[in-house]
Amino acid sequence: MKHIPVGSKVRVSGICVLDSANPFDRNVSFNILLRSADDIAVVARPSWVTIGNLIRLVSILLVVAIASFVWAGTLKRKVLRQTADLSARIEAEAAFERRMALLEHRRSHILEDINKSRPLAEIMEEITEMVSFQMDGAPSWCQIAGGALLGNYSAGADQLRIVSKEIAARSGPPLGVLFAGLDPLTPPADGELEALSTGTKLAAVAIETRRLYSDLVYRSEFDTLTDIQNRFSFEKRLDALIPVARETASTFGLIYIDLDKFKLVNDIYGHQAGDLYLQEAAARMKQQLRPGDLLARLGGDEFAVLVPRVRNRSGVEEIALRLERCFVDAFTVDGLSLHGSASVGLALYPQDGVTRDSLLSAADAAMYVAKHNSQDVEPAPAEPAAPQSPPVDPGHD
Repeated sequence: MKHIPVGSKVRVSGICVLDSANPFDRNVSFNILLRSADDIAVVARPSWVTIGNLIRLVSILLVVAIASFVWAGTLKRKVLRQTADLSARIEAEAAFERRMALLEHRRSHILEDINKSRPLAEIMEEITEMVSFQMDGAPSWCQIAGGALLGNYSAGADQLRIVSKEIAARSGPPLGVLFAGLDPLTPPADGELEALSTGTKLAAVAIETRRLYSDLVYRSEFDTLTDIQNRFSFEKRLDALIPVARETASTFGLIYIDLDKFKLVNDIYGHQAGDLYLQEAAARMKQQLRPGDLLARLGGDEFAVLVPRVRNRSGVEEIALRLERCFVDAFTVDGLSLHGSASVGLALYPQDGVTRDSLLSAADAAMYVAKHNSQDVEPAPAEPAAPQSPPVDPGHD
């Protein structure tokens, strides 16, 4: 016989032999005589909707559902983990950007303070605070070369891990050292050197800019040859003194000084001797003044003195007389002994003028009167300076 699945619909061809010939029987058994197995033909296969198939299908669906649930749970956890990692990374990047923005703001603020001529000590403290911020609050301080110790220095710094970096100058010796104190248990990190490097660069700019500014201020207000105030500084002080004297109804004096025959010193002995002569003359005149009096070189061989604290003309005349007499002794210049003199004129506020120009003109005019009324004294000829020899007489060539 052929193997036919259970439940299949078949067509059988053969001779049917009834077991009962009673026509009133409803169901009658019979036999079929087949010639061969080929007389059985399968008309339709059995339906797949069976209990076994349903059980298998339900089992497969259940397995798929469980697998889907597990996969969905795993995927959800993965998505949540990736989302958390992404959020953390975004937050870290945002925090880093905020930190860098704040750091750049501090750096820009320091540069602005440098340009605004803020006190150097305050700028250096700002720099140490910026370094401390970069190192998550670690104390930082700075030792200026030949100057102060600034910043957050504590007595327990010897118990910390100290990192330092020199503040290098564009030329010459270091300008100082920048320090930071860290937890001794923490290992060294690259960010430490980066923070110190940023701080030392700003510190070098601050120190050198301040020194350059101080030098420019000095050069704008002082005569580089004689190391006394120049015309600009003198006129600024005079302009400031006039309204004060007007408001307080006080008086002050102005003395104009011209060195006699100074051109001959340059012509005979050279400009180097002339410069030394000017330096010595300025030093002598400065010694004749009181605290608060101002000596300035107006240009060439012309000097002026501002006497702010004086009661009357005689007080100014007394100072003018001391200035004249300081030229009596010979000058020792570059191994030479020279004699010189000076013509002095004075003016008193407000009797001789109430403005800068009027006071200067009055003092200048008085000086020229004194120069013409006195005997000109020419520089003495060059002689080797010897302490045991008497000074050369004034007026000898």
